[in-house]
Amino acid sequence: MTTTLLRRVKSKLFVHARRRSRSLLEGEYASVFHGRSLDYDDLRDYVPGDEVRDIDWRATARHQAPLVKRYVATRKQNLMLVIDTGRGMAATTRSGEPKKAVAVAAAGLVGYLAQRHGDLVGLVRGTAGSTVAHDLRGSEAHLELLLRAVDSATVVDGDQSNLATQLRWIVRNVRRRLVLLVVADDKELDPALDDLLRRLHVQHEILWITVEDADPTAIAGDRTAYDVADTYTLPTLVRLDPKVRAAYAASVAERVRRTTELLDRRGINHARLGSSDEVVQTVFTLLERQRRARR
Repeated sequence: MTTTLLRRVKSKLFVHARRRSRSLLEGEYASVFHGRSLDYDDLRDYVPGDEVRDIDWRATARHQAPLVKRYVATRKQNLMLVIDTGRGMAATTRSGEPKKAVAVAAAGLVGYLAQRHGDLVGLVRGTAGSTVAHDLRGSEAHLELLLRAVDSATVVDGDQSNLATQLRWIVRNVRRRLVLLVVADDKELDPALDDLLRRLHVQHEILWITVEDADPTAIAGDRTAYDVADTYTLPTLVRLDPKVRAAYAASVAERVRRTTELLDRRGINHARLGSSDEVVQTVFTLLERQRRARR
C-alpha cells in the first residue's frame, strides 16, 4: 500500500521532534493563530486593556457603563497554502530531494498543525499561466488531497513559475481574512510581488518559505547538471571551474539579499529550506518569529 503524503509528514514530525518539542510546535501555532469566537457567553464590565471592538454598545447604553462580550471559544482560522507548482519546483534542492517534496513536507506540517488545532485548510496553487484553488476544509483526508494535488501538478515539463499570478488571484477573489503560507521557488521575485504583498499584508497574515535550489557547481562526480527552466546543460568542466563556482555563489547571495530585503520591507516573516529534515525546526522558528512580531 502506498504511503500517504500526510503520513510521511507525520513520520518526519515524530522522528525529528521529541514529544516536548512536538508540544512546543503545536503551542507555537496555537499562540500565533488563536482566533475569536463569533458567539459570546455573557457580558462583563469593561476593564482597561480590553479591545474597543468587544464593547456591546446596546448593553452599555442600558447599563450606563461599558460592558464587553466574554467569548466562549476560539474561532476557526483559515489557513491557505499558496504553493508554486511551476516546473522549477520539480528540480532538486540542496539535499538532493525534489523541491516539491520539501514543499509538501513544509506545507503538510503547517497544515497538520492547523488541522490539529481545529482550523480550516485550503490551497491555491499554480504556474505563470494558471491558478487552481481548493476549498477550505478541516479534515486530514482533505489535507492529503491538497498535498497530492501539489505533488502531481509539479512536473518537469510543466509551465514556468510566477507566484504573482497566484497572489493576484487571491487579491481579486478572496474577501475573508486568511493566514497565508507561501511556499516559493528559489528564483528572482517578480517586481509585481512588492505591491501585491503590500496589499495582501493589510488583510492577511503571511508566512513565506523559499525552497532552495541545488548548487549545480557542487554536484559530485560526472553527474550532469541542467536547468529545468530551459534544459540548459552545465558541462562538468565548466561547473567545476573555481571562477564559475565563485560567480554562482555571488549571484545566489545577491538574489537572497534582494528577496530578504523585499520581504522584510513588507513585514513578512520568511525562511529558506533545502531539506525535508529541516522542516520541523524551520517551521518552529518561523512561528516563533511570527509570535514575537505580533507582540
